[in-house]
Amino acid sequence: MMKLALAFLLWSIARGFPVPSSSTIQPASFTASDLHLAKNYLKNFYQSPLKWGVQKRSTDPLTPELREMQSFFGLVATGHLDSETVNLMRQPRCGVPDVAEYNLFPRNLRWPTVNLTYRLVNYTPDLPHAVVELAMQEAFKVWADVTNLEFIQIESGVADIMISFGSLEHGDFFPFDGPSGILAHAFPPGQYIGGDAHFDEDETWTNTTTGYNLFAVAAHEFGHVLGLDHSNNPEALMYPVYSFSGSTDFSLSDDDVEGIQALYGN
Repeated sequence: MMKLALAFLLWSIARGFPVPSSSTIQPASFTASDLHLAKNYLKNFYQSPLKWGVQKRSTDPLTPELREMQSFFGLVATGHLDSETVNLMRQPRCGVPDVAEYNLFPRNLRWPTVNLTYRLVNYTPDLPHAVVELAMQEAFKVWADVTNLEFIQIESGVADIMISFGSLEHGDFFPFDGPSGILAHAFPPGQYIGGDAHFDEDETWTNTTTGYNLFAVAAHEFGHVLGLDHSNNPEALMYPVYSFSGSTDFSLSDDDVEGIQALYGN
């Protein structure tokens, strides 16, 4: 799996490259903060680092990515920044890119076994340990209920899925961004960091509708851990923007079920 490790290294280096300025996203009605947000958003979630440095100077380097983002979320794909696009960019979300071919990993990744281990490397101080463990169990159950996958918690050693909480730069070259913004990220099945899930400790984690509900975010991240990409269906658990209604009668959308069963059966 050296290719996986190399992909992470390439991405981590590329994410530090400056993004060329773009007249497309510089209308006078937007603040410098809005423009900074837009450029970083497109770089993080829509722009392939392998394309950086090869754009023709006569082209606007961010217009295709802006259109891609607008199209993904069902907005009018003008390639121009507008208030609706900026408002969506401000919403808290998962840190995994939205467009599969931009994240440097081969598609259709899946675990070779249906019996997977997981380990909580550390805990958030926001919740009692037992509440954190229950949230993780319930999040895994969401996927186990529609497949033949089984998830077993271990207390020590290396598990298939290593779960941890961290702030800002936390050891994987993909730093978090402080409160709100990116809530968590996860890596597709594989060795080393593959299959791991990281949660931003700068968030306020809860088991209610206040702050950010740990179960809801974990269930989404575990979809990535199992090999799923983001969905552009707002009703899907794998939609990248955070939402939690507080309903105790949670069920996956058809989109989520079809995706996971395509990888692991039912």
